[in-house]
Amino acid sequence: MTRAWNFSAGPATLPVEVLQQAREELLDWRGIGASIMEVSHRGKAFSGVIAAAEADLRDLLAIPENYRVLFLQGGQTLQFAQVPMNLLAGRSADYLITGTWSQKAYKEAAKVGKARLVASTEDNGHFTRLPEPGELRFDRDAAYFHLCTNETIHGVEAHEDYEARLFDALSAAAPGVPLVSDMSSHILSRPLAVRRYGLISAGAQKNIGPSGLTLVIVRDDLLGRAAAGTPTILDYRNQADNDSMLNTPSTFAIYVAGLVFKWLKARGGLAAVAAVNREKARRLYAAIDGSGGFYRSEVDVACRSIMNVPFRLPVPELEARFVQASEAAGFIGLKGHKSVGGIRASLYNAVPLEAVEALLRFMDEFRAANA
Repeated sequence: MTRAWNFSAGPATLPVEVLQQAREELLDWRGIGASIMEVSHRGKAFSGVIAAAEADLRDLLAIPENYRVLFLQGGQTLQFAQVPMNLLAGRSADYLITGTWSQKAYKEAAKVGKARLVASTEDNGHFTRLPEPGELRFDRDAAYFHLCTNETIHGVEAHEDYEARLFDALSAAAPGVPLVSDMSSHILSRPLAVRRYGLISAGAQKNIGPSGLTLVIVRDDLLGRAAAGTPTILDYRNQADNDSMLNTPSTFAIYVAGLVFKWLKARGGLAAVAAVNREKARRLYAAIDGSGGFYRSEVDVACRSIMNVPFRLPVPELEARFVQASEAAGFIGLKGHKSVGGIRASLYNAVPLEAVEALLRFMDEFRAANA
């Protein structure tokens, strides 16, 4: 079987080694005579799987002891409501909008309680930059400050230096206000200073595993703040007290995520993975910038995403032809999001450098034939 070069934004490609191991263990997981998704989530077999997954994740991200790891359901979209349900506590929260997903999070929070728009970088429906942290006006009494550190659709990323400057600015202007982030599309792509954040959430279907699983990393002191009337299952404290098994969790997705965590550790951890990711992105952006304007990135260089690279061609007709030709050539997932169009290549951890090299050859050939 020939696998396509998969640049899908999510659900995204998984490591071949992980898929092969899951296939081998699908009918009989370690001699129990059944698949891990066919047995009780409270039994010895799955209890070991989820415990190992958490341990490996903690090791990869160097998660401090005063943080809880929750394996939840509902996708990141549910977190747009679940975060304010748990953290607002009758106060207001600050939101920074730098793309579609932070915009959706803000609108959802405003339905739950009070949300204040600190800043938006939208320009005629486009998002191409991040505001300087020093320009932001923080609320000292806010329940939390929310941002999306990587906007999958528009390709805007808050890199490590920006995260650090934002944390420092927030800490100086509004001491004690926790930083909350949607990291769905770049978590595990590089080392992360978890201690800067009060809460991190991420849908699994980019760098973690199959869709159906949502990861939440939350500091202990932020538990137990859920508003009265919050459904039992949506209260982080209840999920933490029940080790993510208040109800039946996404057992197979957690199992595959655990395999992905071990795959990442075998590759040298997040620092090693980050070096490969930076090289993949460097080569693709160099090809875009060096195309004489045939391909163009609209995102400011300082905040171009390493994970999601959207770009445009001279006219929409060429973009449609590019997608059609790329699919015929064995690529999938290169069509831009329906809300913005264009082309988008997602370079998640499981996308090999060879896939990027194949894409660059295709881009050169397409430009030569259509310029």
